[in-house]
Order: sequence, then C-alpha cells, then structure tokens
Amino acid sequence: MAKRLLLGRPFRSDKLQHTLLPKRIALPVFASDALSSVAYAPDEILLTLSIAGAAAYVFSPWVTLAVAVVMVTVVASYRQNVHAYPSGGGDYEVATVNLGPKFGLSVASALLVDYILTVSVSVASGVSNLGSVVPWVAEHKVFIAIIAIILLSAVNLRGLRESGTAFAAPTYLFIVVIVGMILTGLFRVFVLNEDLRAPSAALTIVAEHDDLTQAGFAFLLLRTFSSGCAALTGVEAISNGVPAFKKPKSRNAATTLMWLGGLSIVMLTGMVLLARATHLKFVENPMTQIVPNAASEGYVQKTVTTQLAETVFGNGSILLYLVGGVTALILFLAANTAFNGFPVLGSILAQDRYLPRQFHTRGDRLAFSNGIFFLAVAAMVLVVAFEAEVTKLIQLYIVGVFVSFTLSQAGMIRHWNRLLRTQRDLVQRRRMLRSRAINTFGMLLTGAVLIIVLITKFLLGAWIAIAVMLVLYALMVAIHRHYTRVAEELKPTDERPILPSRNHAIVLVSKVHQPTLRALAYAQATRPDTLTAVTVNVDDNDTRAIQAEWERRQLPVALAVVESPYREITRPILDFVKNTRRASPRDVVTVFVPEYVVGRWWENLLHNQSALRIKGRLLFEPGVMVTSVPWQLRSSQDRDLDRLDRVLSRAPARGPRSHGTDPGDGDQS
Repeated sequence: MAKRLLLGRPFRSDKLQHTLLPKRIALPVFASDALSSVAYAPDEILLTLSIAGAAAYVFSPWVTLAVAVVMVTVVASYRQNVHAYPSGGGDYEVATVNLGPKFGLSVASALLVDYILTVSVSVASGVSNLGSVVPWVAEHKVFIAIIAIILLSAVNLRGLRESGTAFAAPTYLFIVVIVGMILTGLFRVFVLNEDLRAPSAALTIVAEHDDLTQAGFAFLLLRTFSSGCAALTGVEAISNGVPAFKKPKSRNAATTLMWLGGLSIVMLTGMVLLARATHLKFVENPMTQIVPNAASEGYVQKTVTTQLAETVFGNGSILLYLVGGVTALILFLAANTAFNGFPVLGSILAQDRYLPRQFHTRGDRLAFSNGIFFLAVAAMVLVVAFEAEVTKLIQLYIVGVFVSFTLSQAGMIRHWNRLLRTQRDLVQRRRMLRSRAINTFGMLLTGAVLIIVLITKFLLGAWIAIAVMLVLYALMVAIHRHYTRVAEELKPTDERPILPSRNHAIVLVSKVHQPTLRALAYAQATRPDTLTAVTVNVDDNDTRAIQAEWERRQLPVALAVVESPYREITRPILDFVKNTRRASPRDVVTVFVPEYVVGRWWENLLHNQSALRIKGRLLFEPGVMVTSVPWQLRSSQDRDLDRLDRVLSRAPARGPRSHGTDPGDGDQS
C-alpha cells in the first residue's frame, strides 16, 4: 500500500509511449539544470573576482560574455548530435562509435560523475538560496538537502512524464520571475535613471591578494571563467534524452536545445549586468574581505539572486520572497535533469555490459528505478561529506561535462568525415561541411575550456572528480570483462549434454512434522534412483525422538543419522552429500529442503536460517541440485487475500510471494 501511495499504479510495458514528452514538458525535465545555473554561476563569477578586490568586478560582464560564447557553441554542436545520434546514447554513443570503446567509457565515467555532482550542487545551492530568506534552513542545510533528494527520487520513480508535469509550472515560473526581475531592474537603471544600489553596495572590499602580477591576474580571470562555465552543465542531458521526446524526436530535441541556450544566456548575462549596475558585492570570505565599518555592522551575505530581488522589489516585498522561494525550488528541481539523464545512460551502459544488468531494468512506472536509487544515494553521500557547501562542491564540478563535450565533438568530426567520403550530393555535402565546421569549432573551444578548468581547479578539488572517473572507468572495464567471460563460459557447444547415470535424492530432516512429510512425498514423486532421509545428531534426545517417530509412522524411506560431535550442521551434511556422489562422478544428488513461507518480515528472523547457510554451500558443489519444498504457515494464509488479488490483477507480471529459506524451526536444515 505504501509503495502504491508513493509511486502510483504500475504501468504495462506496452504503455511506454504514454510517458513520451512534448517540448513544453521536455524543457523543464531536461533543461532545469542549465536554466537554474543562473542562481549560482553569477555568485561564482563575482566571488572569484573578489579575490582581487572590488575593482575586478569590472571584468564580470566580459567573463559572462565569454561563457555565453561557449554556450552558443555547445548548443549549436549538440544540435548536430541529436540529429545524427537520436537513440539516447548521447556523448557516450558518439565517442564509442567514432573514437572507440575506450573513449566511450571515458565519456561515460565523466558523465556519471557529473550527474551525481549535478544533484549535489543543485540541491546545496537551493538550500543556500532558501537559507537566505529562511534562516532556519541555513542552520540545518544538510538535513534539508537530504530530504530534498529523497523527495526528488520519489517523484522520478513515479515516471518521466509525471515528474515533468510536476516540474513544469515551477520552471516556467522561475523563468518569468527572473526575467521580470532583470527587465524591471535594467529599466529602472538605464531608462528611468534611478540609482539602484544593492544591500552590499556600500561595503568596502579588500583584496585577498592585492599584489597580483599580470600573470596572476590573468590566471584569476581564467579561474573566474572556469567557474562561470558551470552554467553549461545540463546541456548534454537533452542529447542523452532524445528517446523520451515525442516524434519527431530529433527535431523536438534540437528545438528544446535552442530554447535552453537562449533562455540561459539571457538570464545569466542579465543577472551579471544588473549586479554590476547596482554595485553588488559578493565575496568568497566575508569575515576577512569586508572592512568593518558602519555599513558592515550586522551584515549577513546573501546570494546574488536574493540581493538583486531585494534591490529591485524592496526589502520585505512579497516579490522578494517569491524570487527566493522560486529560485530555491528550481535549484532543487535542477537535480531532475540528472535524475533523467543518469538512469538512461546507466541503462545503455548496462545493455553494453559495462554496468550491472539491474540498471537496465524498468520499475513499475517504466522508470529505470535502480539508476534513480543509486544516483540518490551517491548524491546524499556527497552532500554529507561536503556539508552541503556549494563553494566546496563546485570545485569538483564541470570537469566531467567538459571531458564529454570535447570527446563528443571529436567523435562528431570523425562522423562527418566518414559520411563525406561517400556523399556525392552537393546539397548534402554542403550541409555536412557546415556541421563539421561547427563541431570542429566546438571541439577546439570546449577543449580549451577543459584545459583551463584542469589548470585552475585541479588543486581546489577537481582532482577528486578525476580520481572518481578513473575508478569508475576501471570498474566498468572489470564488469565488462566479467560478463564477457561468463558469456563465453556459458556459450552452448555442438556436443550433446551427457545424461547423469543416476539421481540420488536426499531429504533433510530436522523434525518429523508436516513440512518434512511433504518434502519426503515430493521427493518420492520424482522417482529418484535412491532416496535417503538425513538428520544431523546435535542432541541425542532429539535424535532418538526423531527415530522413534520415524519408526512409529513406518515411513518407507531409510533415515540416516549423521554424527556431529561439535554440534555443527552444515559441514556434516556437505560431507554426506559429497560421499553420496563420490562413488560415481556421473551421478547427481538432489537435496530437498523443507522451508517455511511466512507472512511477516520479522518471522524470517526467527525461522529459515540454517538452511540458508546449507543451500549457499551446496551451490558450490558440482553435480548437486537443491530443491526447496515450501510449507505455508498460517500467518502467510491470513494475509488480506482480497487486497492481494486486486494488486495482482493490476500487475499480472509480478513474481511470486517471497518465502524463507530454511526448514523446520531452524535447527538443522
């Protein structure tokens, strides 16, 4: 009941078409990450420039312009990708097909890390923005961040279309509110000539390093640029999510990409220009960089978005709280981009045998629930480890996404080169040459940004992201080798299987009760060559009672008693089974294990323990088959069968009810 209340009724597999998204829903689903970056990218630009003092803020519009150029280039490049590779593999597929599996795995490991960081950074930034308006949230940000991740996971487990519908209204409200704030502020400053000043405008800022050389200042600008490039994260999610679009998939995805790029550039540049026009100050270390004076007394640094809203709409205005609330909400929802991209990529990697096959399994609502669960857990670990601090997490960010950007564009260049060798139509060749030129420029530009990011952020935390990518790469290679080895081992040969000479049946006995008698009867019905009942003597009185009851009932099967002077159960049974088969290697031994079916989870803790150990050991014995013979206890029969029937009628493909794995009272088998 709790699962159905949380996730809703399961979908049939043939209802997958129901979950496909139109463009108006796909935009908030796949683009909320990139759109929400305007809530923290301006913060990172200004606080990095503040290291050189307030005078360095003059360069903020130029840094933003450089970020916008990269954004336009990446969007234009990915529009080529979604047309050429609409299957949903995205950068991973492009790199694998054109550059080889090693490059494809490099892209995959980078994207997996970036998706996890997207959730962590977005949620931490959302908590930070909400904490600027609600102080209690700032005091409990780790707890709030974890709750937000859990709620996002639950929404996404309900299915792609449902999560998109839930997130559409907040995303569009965020766009309207932020664009409205920017236009209102710029209109008042440049048209009405009002002297708008941010709450931090009167502060005096001192540089952390006021002796920077020209080379040092150039390095600071590059670091600022690399921090601002966080605005580009999430662009690749549309390329990975093309299968989720309604037809025509590629065209709808390309259109959504164009909307995403345009809105992101407008909001990011508008925020930075308005911050510059209102003399807003935002520093990395308020305790050391703000000069104590009358203006700084009692000052608490708020985010850039909150300061601009307070400047434009006034302190205490309802619009101020609207901006703060919507910004925090969109940052929480920005993690939804990763919750859609990570499971799809994980599914493709699992299909290619680089991740466990469970990542390719769809849940009740046709979402890749295992990928969603893994992403949520990994993101929560990062939030706790870095205390939900955006400044700490942002240093690990964007390395992975620019690795995938660069390798993807290199793959697209080889894609166009291959097609141009055989294409003779002049119109098509002209189109391909134009596309190749776009991808070439994209590769050069994103490659340069990647180098800048590595140089400026390596010691600040980027090395951690790189190390995790290497670990993931090695892990996926190991998983692939395992699956390949197992597939080779299980490959059928032309030889006909050799039939066993004889089948020796063994029934494990802990007591002479109904589960044992049922197992005995079932073993007889299989007509084995030999049939033996076995009990282990760990207590003389119990063993004599079993023998007496066996003789009283005149059971037509011999009862063998195996001595166990050290009161061990598993080892004597294993030795008995081995000795039974040792006489002829072509013989097989079938071990019948009576076990209880319980109706309550805690009953498994009281029963079915020793047989679990025995069965686990028998699985490693060649020529030994293990057969479970269930006996339903009354607790399992007293469950609400009407409710169960209703559930099963809605989900006819559900597996059987789980049962325990031990006979009797857990004494012996």
